[in-house]
Amino acid sequence: MGKPSKRQFIEYGSRNERRKAPPGEEGMLTVGSDAPDFVLENSAGQSHHLAEALTYGPVILAFFKADCATCQIAFPYLERLYQTYRGERWHIWGICQHPPRAADWFAKTNGITFPLLIDDEGFPVSNLYDPEATPTIFLIDAQGVIRDGFFGFTKDSLNTLAGELAEMLGQEAVRIALPDDGKPSFRPG
Repeated sequence: MGKPSKRQFIEYGSRNERRKAPPGEEGMLTVGSDAPDFVLENSAGQSHHLAEALTYGPVILAFFKADCATCQIAFPYLERLYQTYRGERWHIWGICQHPPRAADWFAKTNGITFPLLIDDEGFPVSNLYDPEATPTIFLIDAQGVIRDGFFGFTKDSLNTLAGELAEMLGQEAVRIALPDDGKPSFRPG
């Protein structure tokens, strides 16, 4: 079995040890990496600071483009996750790689109520996290360490994410992506 791909490192990396990308394959952050800090605004100009949010608990970052068909499938499941654990000590933020107007359209079209932040011109936050595709989703624990991450859309990955978040919150896990809900079980980003 050859050298693991970056995807294998992020999907299958040990959750208990810090792991960096293999030498020569720097790119998308991997499980166990420290999450780079940032401040971004939403379309209304409200600032969101990762380090501050982490003082309250875990944070999920979901990188997306407003015209990404796979994002339009995945984000309603993330909204379901947000509604399921709403009021708990955690945050979920969409990181939009399009202008504010496109983020607002995406939220309205897809029923998204959690904050969508605008990655400024030049995509500074996307450059830090280096998502391989959209959507790319990272779960960051309260210590600022990436505990899970994946790109594209799979119901299994979303349910795993929900279970990991529930465990961090001390709550019972809820399946947010059911097999018979009329959506595909997988779609690449």
